Amino acid sequence: MRHQASFSIYQRTLVVAICLGVLLLTNFFIYLYLDSVYESDGQSFSSHDGCLAQYFKMPTMKNCTPWLNCSLIQSDVRKLKLIGHGGVKKVYLAEWKGQKVAVSKLSTADYSEDFLHGLSMLKALQGPRVVQLVGFCLENHTMITEYHPLGSLLNLNAALARDHQKSRDTWRTRLMLAIDYVAILHYLHNSPAGRRVMCDSNTLEKTLSQFLLTNDFHLVVNDLDALPEVDPSRGLLVKCGPRELSGDFVAPEQRWPLDSAGTPFSNELMREYDEKTDIWKIPDVVQFLIGKVAAGDLIHFHLFEIHKKCKAEEPELRPSALDVLMIYKALYSSMARDNALSLKNDSSVVQVT
Repeated sequence: MRHQASFSIYQRTLVVAICLGVLLLTNFFIYLYLDSVYESDGQSFSSHDGCLAQYFKMPTMKNCTPWLNCSLIQSDVRKLKLIGHGGVKKVYLAEWKGQKVAVSKLSTADYSEDFLHGLSMLKALQGPRVVQLVGFCLENHTMITEYHPLGSLLNLNAALARDHQKSRDTWRTRLMLAIDYVAILHYLHNSPAGRRVMCDSNTLEKTLSQFLLTNDFHLVVNDLDALPEVDPSRGLLVKCGPRELSGDFVAPEQRWPLDSAGTPFSNELMREYDEKTDIWKIPDVVQFLIGKVAAGDLIHFHLFEIHKKCKAEEPELRPSALDVLMIYKALYSSMARDNALSLKNDSSVVQVT
């Protein structure tokens, strides 16, 4: 009897293990399917696919070229005009052998550490989610990147309002941008350079400025000057700057917890946190991305539950970027399928009449 009971427990344990394995395998294949649907529906937005490490290729170039060094930047890159100015960098539109590029130069020596960190992240994270590095020169704190004429994500509504772009202002374009945004977070949270947090994202406007719009309305992350690593297993957490952060946009754990008690802010007493601060901000960014487009209300309705989880007060209760990404891709696939069926039915009605 004891032997039978032990065998019965073993059988139940084996069945549970098999079921869990099947469930995990099913989820994996669902993710692969949704990923293929997303990639086939959207256009490729990486202009340097197929290049070796430390090489670049612009859309109009046939061959990959090694990153430009100091001497080549000095001789072949011609600055045209100033197009951006932040605390860390001045950004110029420039030309290299007929190609438009962006030249970033250190604004002040006080921020040289931030500049060098941003450059190191660009070098380490090159791929379709990150702006393409063209070259750099450490001697004069200069980096060259691919130029995207539509500018940062702050320009989204203005770009879509242009006469030749109005046809793009659809739920497809805007939801695809939301997918790109969360895919970038997923990449940064699982990057070759470790788990990275977007610390320079304390307001909606500042967050939007970190991303560039490509000509085919996809996103690449551009500003990586404040991208610290976290690893809770090693006790490695972060504080995004030594100053007090406030407002509903930043996550609860980023705010001074003793403000209501009248205790002055102290960076030494401020708690540390991880990448779940990025998850908290997703609903606010996506609210901007979807805007007032037709079918936008339907998108927000279907995303309500996952966005509610993103806004959980306790960081550990929030989903991962991958969890959110799978929901977004599933919604895009579902809406695209429903739209195709609707068009097919409308076409049938027209033929009958």
